[in-house]
Amino acid sequence: MMMKTIEQNFQVAYRYRLFFTENLFDQKNTLFSDLLNEYKSEPVKLLFVVDNGVSEAHPDLLKNIASYCDVYKDNLVHTQSVIVQGGEACKNGEEHVNQILDGINDYAICRHSFVVVIGGGAVIDMAGYAAAIAHRGVKIIRIPTTVLSQNDSAVGVKNSVNYFGKKNFLGTFAPPYAIINDSNFLETLEQRDWISGVAEALKVALIKDKKFFEYIEKNALKLGERDMQTMQYTIYRCAEMHMEHIATGGDPFESGSSRPLDFGHWAAHKLEQMTNYQLRHGEAVAKGIVLDVAYSYLTGLISESDFNRVAQVFENIGFDLHFPISSKEEMKRLLKGIQEFREHLGGKLTITLISDIGKKHDVHEIDSDKMMEALYLVNKISESKAV
Repeated sequence: MMMKTIEQNFQVAYRYRLFFTENLFDQKNTLFSDLLNEYKSEPVKLLFVVDNGVSEAHPDLLKNIASYCDVYKDNLVHTQSVIVQGGEACKNGEEHVNQILDGINDYAICRHSFVVVIGGGAVIDMAGYAAAIAHRGVKIIRIPTTVLSQNDSAVGVKNSVNYFGKKNFLGTFAPPYAIINDSNFLETLEQRDWISGVAEALKVALIKDKKFFEYIEKNALKLGERDMQTMQYTIYRCAEMHMEHIATGGDPFESGSSRPLDFGHWAAHKLEQMTNYQLRHGEAVAKGIVLDVAYSYLTGLISESDFNRVAQVFENIGFDLHFPISSKEEMKRLLKGIQEFREHLGGKLTITLISDIGKKHDVHEIDSDKMMEALYLVNKISESKAV
């Protein structure tokens, strides 16, 4: 029996850029217009998707966008600004995805047009998913407005919504055309959202860069007190390391089972679900990281002093590390997050821990009893600090 095979290998190059600016839609700031003019010298059609929390905090934003596009109408065509619900609720189900798909359809947004999403990480995740499934991929520009989205979630290549009660069950890998960080959006953040994103900076520092961890450790109180200069450097360095990982880590689309940038996330994702997303993502990540650092200590990977040092940094910034777990049944439910994490990854279980500050260590098994002990340890420390 004759068999034939045709095989070809191909590569697709991506240009991946993150811009830092302020007052993006001030008519004197040409960054946005120049970026679109660089793509195409003729007018480009734009559909703006705006987080309702951002539009409420910045009441002139929609007017400024329309005025900006009018000034630069030779290369910008403003079709509509669609307001969507902000926060994790926008990712639960299809309602808000369909809202954006309706806009893409109604205004004939094609693959040479752009969806421009302005908002927190959840809205950027959801809008990116909608854009990625429309016409097999409409180009997107991300304008993140929170610390967490500016230093982490908007910097990646992933888009997603929650489904079947599971975090990020539906999603795509679709790199944005560009990401633009405007520091002015940070000024109106609630304190919870201001500090929440620092958890992701500590995440990359703990697994990749001891000096960056020491910078955050030294400046923890400044970060909690909303020192903008300190926060801007923290965002810049975190985003830089994230992009370096995407470009040079060898697995930008996560075909393998190791995901070091999800350090602390198996527990975080489950905690978000268990609290009906009342916890901010960064708040859940902070708890998840400290839990896995406690487990690293209890299994002999790091010293007790390093564990205490890590916990202290989170607390100095202003995080509440206490787990809202009041029964063994809830603990078992939390531990189910390990299996769900493996299913989400595919392949064998791979959990990132640390063997030193700045050095990741992957394991493929978790001792449930030891993890429960780690949780009790974290709660004991957080309770003693509260007294």
